Amino acid sequence: MEFEEHRAALTSLAYRVLGSRHDAEDIVQEAWLRWRDATDVRNPRGFLFTVVTRLAIDRLRSRAREPYVGPWLPEPVPTPADVVDRRAEVSLAALRLMERLTPPQRAVYVLREAFDLPYAEIAAVLEVTEPGARQLHRRAAEQLADGRARFEPDKTAHRALVDRFLAAASTGDSAGLHRLLAEDVVLWSDGGGRVRAALQPIYGADRVARFLLGVIAKFPSRWERAEANGGPVLFWYGGTAHLWSFEVTDGRIVGVQSVSNPDKLVSWVTS
Repeated sequence: MEFEEHRAALTSLAYRVLGSRHDAEDIVQEAWLRWRDATDVRNPRGFLFTVVTRLAIDRLRSRAREPYVGPWLPEPVPTPADVVDRRAEVSLAALRLMERLTPPQRAVYVLREAFDLPYAEIAAVLEVTEPGARQLHRRAAEQLADGRARFEPDKTAHRALVDRFLAAASTGDSAGLHRLLAEDVVLWSDGGGRVRAALQPIYGADRVARFLLGVIAKFPSRWERAEANGGPVLFWYGGTAHLWSFEVTDGRIVGVQSVSNPDKLVSWVTS
């Protein structure tokens, strides 16, 4: 079936724009319904990319109107998966940073950076002029320019640092944990109002270390090393499930993303 030839790319596109695989799959299903009912489609890929992009933008705008409890983080996807075929562009940190973009900026940035679409095609998808598409991309790039998530550490070194974090955290080694954290480290905690989590980002090595060790100390924990969105993460279950991902620069952890919203961990708890 011709639609199936494009399904993986469409899911990848929708996930990159939305940061939610659940929403991405819903949108791809809606795109299939529109494909089924369409007639005289001369460019199937262009038609489907247009439908998915516009549906994703609408979903982003709808989500912006809905209240969310605490920081929002993207839904982690186990690796390997069809939505993480290019690691640097779909890391959890990069998707979190993209929340600062407007829906059109986000769509243009994904279409250009992840799929290398020409500006003329992007303009047609968003129904803007080609100069308008270029301007949207430029503004998106400027918004993301100061984001540390664009730096991709050596994967072996990244994994080794996560292993050291696990050793310190699981033994309650406060000093050892503190040595791994940059002084200006930031922790984001996403419970989505479903489970207890910090309602604001936590700044600074001292506060982040205390928070993490406090969470761990409350419950007996089962730890697992894993891969999400192409990078090493820690998954642990201590009363509730948590997935921690890490931004690393110059051998130190500069960002910790803690996802405990159960709606975003379905594939992890059931796997």
